[in-house]
Amino acid sequence: MRIAVVSPFLDSRHGTERCIVEQIQHFLRAEKCEVHIYAQSVQDLEVVPWHGSKTRAHADGKAIWHRIPTLPGPHLLNFIWWYFANQFLRRFHEAFQSVQFDVVFSPGINCPDADAIVVHIVFHEFFRLVHSGLRLREATFSTWPVVLHRLLYYRLIMFLENRIYRNRKVRLAAVSRLTATELATHFERSDVAVIPNAVDLARFNPSDRRSRRKAVRGELQLAENEFVLLLVGNDWKKKGISALLDALGAIPEIPWRLIVVGRDDRTPYLKRIRALNLQDRILFLNPSSDILKFYAAADVYAGPSLHDSFALPPLEAMACGLPVITSSQNGGSQIITEGLDGFVLPNPEDSRALARLLVRLYAEPGFRQQMGENAAHTAESFTWQRNARETWAFVTSASRRKDSA
Repeated sequence: MRIAVVSPFLDSRHGTERCIVEQIQHFLRAEKCEVHIYAQSVQDLEVVPWHGSKTRAHADGKAIWHRIPTLPGPHLLNFIWWYFANQFLRRFHEAFQSVQFDVVFSPGINCPDADAIVVHIVFHEFFRLVHSGLRLREATFSTWPVVLHRLLYYRLIMFLENRIYRNRKVRLAAVSRLTATELATHFERSDVAVIPNAVDLARFNPSDRRSRRKAVRGELQLAENEFVLLLVGNDWKKKGISALLDALGAIPEIPWRLIVVGRDDRTPYLKRIRALNLQDRILFLNPSSDILKFYAAADVYAGPSLHDSFALPPLEAMACGLPVITSSQNGGSQIITEGLDGFVLPNPEDSRALARLLVRLYAEPGFRQQMGENAAHTAESFTWQRNARETWAFVTSASRRKDSA
């Protein structure tokens, strides 16, 4: 089978792109196929550049990369260029270099002719949640260009979602039942497969986390008796940091510390942090390729997401043997059994309920340890090998449907 994978970029540092990298690696190792990647950049994946129709993937499992140039300028313009350029290049290869694909596979809205799409975010739903913060009349004049750019970009993506996701010839899969429900709600698609995200158990596991705990805590100047909470992600508002700060402000008697890992503007939260007198109890840290050290430092992962299709950090924390608190608005909550291997907040903005859970986990270390052990056991079922096998079955099903059409 010859597969075209269409994605603007691929690497292992972003959730959606990490999924595709893992899937491609499995396809190359376990399946008889040839993978052609149409992308503007590729990292963390062995590839060979395209040099015409005689180019072949190496026997040791490399994909063929067809590089799409990046257009300088605003993201919106680059996306429009990317959307049409990858389609033109594939059609050029089909017409003049005899490169015919059995299936075109894409994570989301990247081309109009995909046969199989795995949906990681539904922008119709995302826009419904954020549009109140994108009103020009409520924004300062200096931020108008940014707000206008986002509005135009989201509107374009939603227009494309309507055109592509409603097309019954396109096979759809979602990373969670939550996302599948959103596709049914917005596009009347009741035929969506669900392929949950996964975790690398060789990298994230209780043994390695425990072995690094003392050294990492020393590096971050965290005392052994401190109750350390962790939140990982770049969009802190979406990750639920406001409710988390309010919950922590309500339990000053506990010797807690909060580690927030990611890149975002902390300015909107500093006033609230000062009002709650939390300045000395919160560490804002940049992401690292060595993300395990953050899990090693923590006692609990606390991420009351306002919306996540299937956030990877909570699953990674579970694999490391940490208790996890998330919300029903994180699609990944579907793998959690309430009170056994984690907690799921029905309302992600209920800071009082969140505070009560944190107090319980602090006050009952035996319960906390058992919950972490249960979480690690649950995570063992969600491997990248399983994810890739289910994705391969989905892709081959789309190819068979295409052949029979």
